[in-house]
Amino acid sequence: MQASRPVLGRSLVKSRPAVHPRFQFSRRSLATATEGASAVFLTSHAPEKPPPPKPSLWKRFLQVTGSVTLVTLATGGTLWYVAQKDRHPGPQLPHDPSKKTLVILGSGWGATSLLNSLDTIDYNVIVISPKNYFLFTPLLPSVAVGTLSPRSILQPTRYVTRHKKRQVTVVEAAATDIDPVTKTVTFADTSEIQGSLSSTTIPYDYLVCAMGAEVQTFNIPGVREHACFMKELEDAEKMQRRFLDCLESAAFPGQSTDEVKRLLHMVVVGGGPTGVELSGELHDFLEQDLRSWYPELAEHVRISLVEALPSVLPMFSKQLIDYTESTFKEAKIDILTKTMVKEIKDKSVVLQLPDKSIAEVPCGLVVWAAGNTLRKITRDLMAKFPDVQTNRRGITVDECLRMVGSNGSIFALGDCSATSYAPTAQVATQEGAYLARILSQIAKKDELEARLKELQASSAPEAKEEREQLEKRLAKLEKLRPFRYSHQGSLAYIGSDRAIMDLSIFNGNFLFWRSAYLSTLFSLRNRILVATDWMYVKMFGRDVSRD
Repeated sequence: MQASRPVLGRSLVKSRPAVHPRFQFSRRSLATATEGASAVFLTSHAPEKPPPPKPSLWKRFLQVTGSVTLVTLATGGTLWYVAQKDRHPGPQLPHDPSKKTLVILGSGWGATSLLNSLDTIDYNVIVISPKNYFLFTPLLPSVAVGTLSPRSILQPTRYVTRHKKRQVTVVEAAATDIDPVTKTVTFADTSEIQGSLSSTTIPYDYLVCAMGAEVQTFNIPGVREHACFMKELEDAEKMQRRFLDCLESAAFPGQSTDEVKRLLHMVVVGGGPTGVELSGELHDFLEQDLRSWYPELAEHVRISLVEALPSVLPMFSKQLIDYTESTFKEAKIDILTKTMVKEIKDKSVVLQLPDKSIAEVPCGLVVWAAGNTLRKITRDLMAKFPDVQTNRRGITVDECLRMVGSNGSIFALGDCSATSYAPTAQVATQEGAYLARILSQIAKKDELEARLKELQASSAPEAKEEREQLEKRLAKLEKLRPFRYSHQGSLAYIGSDRAIMDLSIFNGNFLFWRSAYLSTLFSLRNRILVATDWMYVKMFGRDVSRD
């Protein structure tokens, strides 16, 4: 028994026989296959990642509200900063006795454009005008029907002059005489309240005539007595009062049908942009407001546009003229072309029809927008140069806007001048900006001439060298670049939220017309006021109360 133990121990501890290589390979292959299958199984049955949670509506609302609030605060802060900067102009340099005096007569398109562009460091500037403000005349028809507030299209002249580097004197007075020999201007205070001194005379070195023009009546009887004009702010306010007066009189109890039709017949004389835009604004007032507040009278309102020429808006293309006429036809606005006004009476207008027959048309209101003529101060100035100032249209100027015969001391621009361009606001604006550059060049030339005169008495070599340099610079400055007008297109509102534009690039629409007028306004204040008035009328309508 003892001898067999070792054998048994050895058999127990004896290693197992080796596995055949083929079986080893099969086992590894099986293990690999099993692992691969497990991986495929786990991959195909792995849980998908859940999509990111969508932000809640409340969170999105807060994000949008925060963004809008930031934009509003940034925009409001910028507007507040600009407005406060405009309201509080800084100190200005006083008048310099060594500088020459520049007198500007007028505060219209040309004069305001000149003031905006002029560097007042070069001159002692004095502005003389019966109005102490600039009036944005293209929007006068909107004021006449209550679309815009009168103050929205006014810009005080001092809003421009107080922001210049050197002090500019603004005098609210009317020029009564210009003496080109002694170089003086006489002007008088025409306001209701006057002081002990109401007329005076001042000298000038350079004079800019930008007095504009007044209404042309062609000496037709009754125009000044019975018609409303559309030239100044008080004209638009007068027309609005009389229009509302016609409505209230027509609503008086017991008024006959014929009398109602007469009172509600509005006649606009003049087929230019002013007459067309006024007709369109009257139609908008009728459709958007009067039908709501005067339903019993709305059907009797009638608008007639009278034009002596064969078509309205002769400065536009034929396609746009046809579009305007078709739009007016849809709006039931009567266009009477080749028709002349012979007389305006208290309750009617006498017309000469295309067949030369005479017709007396009953009406309640006549608005005269048929052209301009020269003011008396302009005619008197031209009469002092009888040999060269013979153009009835205005002051004859050269290519640099200098009055012919004045030896370069008088300039004229805008409606009071006679050029090859149409007397429009766009032309006057470009003339004003051009003249500011010319006056700056002239100031430099005058300064060099004064310095050269000082050096004439010196015989030093340095003085001689400086004189030669100054003479070369003077030769360049004496060459003035002539004025060239760049037409940017014509605009006109024709009612029913439609506008026509004769542009070199494209023809716009009503929204483009409004944006173009907003951009043309001279100040941020006016842009905000006009835009606010437009939004107010869209929401609440026009005011039909009469003061």
